[in-house]
Order: sequence, then structure tokens, then C-alpha cells
Amino acid sequence: MNKTSTLFSAIALSLLASSVMAAVGPDEVAKLGTTLTPIGAEKAGNADGSIPSYDGGLPTNAAPVTANGFLGDPYANEKPLFTITAQNAEQYKAKLSEGQLAMFKRYPDTYKIPVFTTHRSVGMPADVQQRIKTSAAKVTLLEGGSGLKGFTESRYYAFPIPQNGLEVVWNHITRYRGGNLRRLYVQAAPQVNGNYTLVNFEDTVAFPERMPDLDAKKAAATLLMFKQRVTAPARMAGNVLLVHESLDQVNDPRMAWIYNAGQRRVRRAPQVGYDGPGTASDGLRTSDNFDMFNGAPDRYDWKLVGKKELYIPYNNFRLASPNVKYADILTPGHPNPALARYELHRVWVVEATLKEGERNIYAKRRFYIDEDSWMIALSDHYDGRGQLWRVGEAMLMPYYTRQIPATALESLNDLIAGRYIAVGLSNEEKEFVQFDLKATAADFTPAALRNEGVR
Repeated sequence: MNKTSTLFSAIALSLLASSVMAAVGPDEVAKLGTTLTPIGAEKAGNADGSIPSYDGGLPTNAAPVTANGFLGDPYANEKPLFTITAQNAEQYKAKLSEGQLAMFKRYPDTYKIPVFTTHRSVGMPADVQQRIKTSAAKVTLLEGGSGLKGFTESRYYAFPIPQNGLEVVWNHITRYRGGNLRRLYVQAAPQVNGNYTLVNFEDTVAFPERMPDLDAKKAAATLLMFKQRVTAPARMAGNVLLVHESLDQVNDPRMAWIYNAGQRRVRRAPQVGYDGPGTASDGLRTSDNFDMFNGAPDRYDWKLVGKKELYIPYNNFRLASPNVKYADILTPGHPNPALARYELHRVWVVEATLKEGERNIYAKRRFYIDEDSWMIALSDHYDGRGQLWRVGEAMLMPYYTRQIPATALESLNDLIAGRYIAVGLSNEEKEFVQFDLKATAADFTPAALRNEGVR
């Protein structure tokens, strides 16, 4: 066993051995920004230098930005170091997920992983870095792990020095998203032959600390508010989803409403959660597949497997370029790997096993979470027979102008059906993500949905 593997094993064992669901002490908090990055990753590189030490991430002016906000690629001139294919995957299997290996078997002629030089590009605003220290010192899990205590002062990255798998997942859920924002994007679910229909969305997200009129009690109990309007195709246009996401997912469950433009009616939507069907997903994803994983974690037992080095999607600026068309990306079987970029990074590996007596179409799930952003980069989903069913990939890409970890798109590949769903593409939209959105609590009420849904 090499020194890196020994280190990761030691970390895993020490974390798994801890049964204390509590904030860490001052000595541990002091590591943030010293031996650890401000977000809690290992600051040092790996033994052979293929993962460099962390230097703060990309500057906010890393590359030119278009007039409508699309980001330039700071690494546009780089070429792949090598490409992993079905023919040589065995050589690299120690640094591949089970899902990636399964994709090579399912699509031996088309699925590829082009590997580039590793860049630890994720930056973080100074005020968020300070909030992360507050999280480390004060945030704890509620009994059962499905909620947070002491989080309202910090609001980001609940457990930068996690002690168990559930805390790692909460970091993904509570990551910094750049404040209130609006984005236009499309979703597509190509058929086996590659044919697809684009579904256009307009999403708005707002956070309690940026909604000045929000009742203090409601603000203290809320993680975020989310509104999603379908703008095309015509048969679906005007349908709107509203979600109030809570910090205690069991005692104060998610509240959701749907406005159906055809019926001109607002109704509660309890199916928007867990394995309820995703919006316009053609049965290819669940509600909690959105954003790789979201919502209540209470139906699973969460195990922290440890850390490992893995080839994951990273710095995918090319996939988000306005010079690339949707038809270039949405190829049969899976998104076009010729446009993708993968790098070697350290990830936290967390496994979720369905609890006895609970229900979900996924009996087991495995998540690979990037240490520098706490974003889920890869996910493996198993059915009730224990068979690997769906493989998720988030094409990570930091919005360096705002120092936000984000994605160019995310896909969920169904190994059995031979299809996939891709979410979050904005290449052909009129503008990139719009930040500093002014929002009020009144904008996120059921009564406001009818106005949002006018065709």
C-alpha cells in the first residue's frame, strides 16, 4: 500500500470511528486556511504531484467573459494528457468509479474519458470563508441526522471538517451557490437513436438572508426557496414548480406546489421529493436526482467509505461555451465525451443504503464528492436486486467571476434503457446565469404562481 492510500485509509478509519455528531473544537477549526483549505480540503498535493497543492483557485478575471455573461475557458489551449477508453480502462480502474467502468462496458465504442492536467480552480469569497469557520465551530446534526442545528449564523458548508458520511452530504446540500440568482437552461432526454425534445426552464433561487421581508421564524427554518417555470415546449409552457426547502427535512418537511397552466390551478405537490418523478424527465430521474442529490436523507443509512483519488469531470468550460450547440453535446447514449474534460482529484466516497422498511427505487447509492467544492461529481445508483442501474456525472465548472462551484451540466445515464437525461445546458440561451437577483418572500408564495405561469 502506498503512502497516499495509507493516509486516506487512516482518515477514513478515524472519521468512521467517531460517533460524535458535534461541531469540532478550536484546534480543528484553526486548520481551515492552514493545513486545510478554507473549505476543508487537504491543502497539500499528492505524493507524485499529479494533484497540486491548493493556491486559492482561479482569479475572478481568469478569462474573457462575453457581454451576456458566458465564461471564457482559462485552459482552452491545453490538450489531454491521455484518454481512457474501453480498451485501456483496466489500466486505470483504481482511479475510476464503478459507474464509469460500467459505462465503458455499456458503450465500448463511444464512451471516453479525456484526462487533462489537474487544476484546483475553485475559489471562495472571503466572507464565505469566514462563515465556514463558524459552521465548523457551531453546526451540529439534529437527532437522526435529517436536519441542522446552529446553521443560521453561517449558512454555508455545515461540516467543513466532517465526521461521518451524512455530514459530507450535508456539505453538498448547503454549499455556496452565489446568493439569489436566475438561470435559463434546457433539459433533454435523448432516445436510443439520439432524437430528443428540448424542455426549457427558467429557475430562480433565493436565500433567507437575502429576502429582507421574510418572517424571522420562517427564515431560521429555511435553507432556500426555489421556483422553476417551464417556458417550452408549448404543451408544457406555463407550468410552475415552487419549493420551500427546510433545514429540518423530517419535522418540517419540504413544502412544494405546482401551478398547472392548462388547469389554471395551484395545488400542493407532495410527490416533489425522494423518488417522485422529476419534472418532464420521461421517467429517467427522480426528484432527489436533481442537483445529483437533494432533499431529505432520512430513508438511508449513510456510510463514509473514505477518500480516494479519482478521474472526475472538472473545469468543463468548453461544455458551457456559447460556441457549442446542444446538438453537439446531446449524442446518443451519453453526452459527447469529445467536449468533456476530466482531471485527477481527491473525492470523499459516501455510500447510502436504504433503511429497513423504507421505500425508494434506489436500494443503494454511492456518491463521489469533490474535496475542493463539496459538490457531488459522480453518483452510482443500484436497484433492489443490487444491480447498477443509473450513473450520474456532474460536469463541474467553477463560475470564477463570482467564486462559485457549479456545473456546465449534469447527466444521469440509464444503463438498462440505454438512455440518459441531461439537465442544465445554457449554451444557446440568451444569457448566462444572472446574479444579485432582488427577491421578496411574496415572490415565493403559492399565490404568486399564477402570475409566473401566464403563457
